[in-house]
Order: sequence, then structure tokens, then C-alpha cells
Amino acid sequence: MPPSDVATFQFDLFIPTYRPMRQARWTLSLVPMTLAPGYWSGPVLVQDMAALTRDGETWMSMTPMELESQEIGVRLARGHVLVCGLGMGWSAAASALNEAVTAVTVVEADPDVLALHRDLDIFAQLPSAARNKIRLVEANAYLYRPGHAVDLLMPDIWLPLINDGRIEEVRRMQANVAAGAIYFWGQEMEIARHAVAAGRSLDEDGIAATIADFALPLIGPELADYPVKLRGAARRWMRDRWLPGSPPPDLS
Repeated sequence: MPPSDVATFQFDLFIPTYRPMRQARWTLSLVPMTLAPGYWSGPVLVQDMAALTRDGETWMSMTPMELESQEIGVRLARGHVLVCGLGMGWSAAASALNEAVTAVTVVEADPDVLALHRDLDIFAQLPSAARNKIRLVEANAYLYRPGHAVDLLMPDIWLPLINDGRIEEVRRMQANVAAGAIYFWGQEMEIARHAVAAGRSLDEDGIAATIADFALPLIGPELADYPVKLRGAARRWMRDRWLPGSPPPDLS
């Protein structure tokens, strides 16, 4: 039995219903009950949690961490949204339900992931108006050039939450896309790492200066609680992956 004082996970954005299945090296499974932390929030009880693994390694799951780490982009999405990395399809589906979004293009390089989604067909769970916004494209995220203007680029193509060189990788995508705005998976970790390495505080000013160094049109920092969320995520997930030579950060 779970502890009686642990809350059950509640989320106000759409979460698809998944079913167990296999496609080549990929497996989609359901975990009946698990205790999982959020990206910036505390642990909660999650029931019937879906997870996507390749060769036994988890690439995505419907955990509070995964959902919270993408929700800012989904909530702020406008116009034509370009999602790089299909994963379990959550950010594409949730973005399509956003009334401010007119189209969602999803770029996925792995044909087996696309085949899995053809069988799974989670987008059939959406109202037709949202479902008709979504277009899947088999392509390399670093090479893809859209046919028309992109208002928001949302890349999520990485297995680890943190990897060196991610800013440059996002710049490579942006060079081909020229999106009006960007929200990439793990951007809070990159802002925190680079701010601390530059001797900046993780407050509004330090975050703004660090994003200016990136020269990328990142969204999220305009939210009033963004510094608090960023520090909370870094406190929980950064561990020892600060940039070399960084001073001890203040994450209070």
C-alpha cells in the first residue's frame, strides 16, 4: 500500500490512454503504480503510468517529471508548432488541443517509432479539430527545413536530460527553422549550468543574461514563477552535472 500522506498525481493537460505494444526494438508498457517526483515538484503516486523503452532503456514516460519538463512549451504554444522527436506523442497531442495553435508538425527520424504510432494512433483520441492540426514527417531534426514559417520550435530528441553541446544542437536546428520562439527539453538545466558557470545568480536578471548569451528566442522566463521552477528543477535533477569549474550554486 502507498503511504497515506502521498498525493495522487493530478494534471490538467490532456494525457492519452496508452496500451502495451511492441514495435521492433521499442516496447510500450504500463506500470500499475509507482511513486515518482516531478521536474520541479515533489513525489506523487502515479497509476497506470505508460513508458516507452528501447532495448530496455526508458526513452520517455508519462511521469510528472516528463510532463512538467515539457508543459511550459505546450502551454505557451502559438501558431505553427514544430516538435522534433515524436516520443510518446504527448507534447504534439497536448499542443494541438491548445486553441492558439494552428498546426503541429512532428519530425521523427526513427521509422519504427512512426510505425508504433500508426498502430497506437493516440491522435484518434483527440477531437477532429485538434487531430487535423497534426502532421508527422520522417526526417532528421538537424536537417529538416519546414515548408512554411514556424512560430514555436520544441525539440526533444535526447535520451539524457542533460548533455554537453545541447545549446549548439538547438542552434543547428534553429538555423534551418528560424522559429519565432523556442522551448527545448531540459532548457532549465542548460540555463542553470551556464548561469552558474558565468557567476550569475539564478534569478530573473541572471537567467535573462544567460539566455542573451545563447542567442536563442527561448520562452518560459517571462513567467513570474520561472526562476523558482528553474531552481527547483536544478536542485532535483542537476546532481553533479554542472559545467567544469562552476562555483557551488545557491539553489535556495
